[in-house]
Amino acid sequence: MERLDNYSDVRITEMIHERGMRPSVQRIAVMSFVANAGSHPTADEIYGTLSEKFPSLSRTTIYNSLHALVDAGLIRELEIESGNRRYDLAPQPPHSHFVCRRCGKIVDMALPERLKDSATPGYMIDSVDLYFKGICPDCSIKINN
Repeated sequence: MERLDNYSDVRITEMIHERGMRPSVQRIAVMSFVANAGSHPTADEIYGTLSEKFPSLSRTTIYNSLHALVDAGLIRELEIESGNRRYDLAPQPPHSHFVCRRCGKIVDMALPERLKDSATPGYMIDSVDLYFKGICPDCSIKINN
């Protein structure tokens, strides 16, 4: 499942503003990185990349921006492995994730069709986190060569 949209800073700014937040330069940069990276980055990865562009940026600012964007429902926090939080754009179609046990790559995957039919009547589900784990095609090729 590939992400088809590329989110411009203008669109990111609109999305932040629509949630009643002040679209600061830092929030726009953090959300833009998460939305367009396609790699489900960690806070440290976001900081490492953005601190090159914004030398005065602090880790605290990254964490504060991430928490504010998660609270606003613009970014999802994924805890695929205990204590290892990664971030994904929230306003996109529901999807699952595949995690390669060898290289650690995380890839978006479509949800299984019948998953929606498995909800117990009376429950209001607002989030589903489904993770597949195994070996990605790139690592599989390396193993078999």
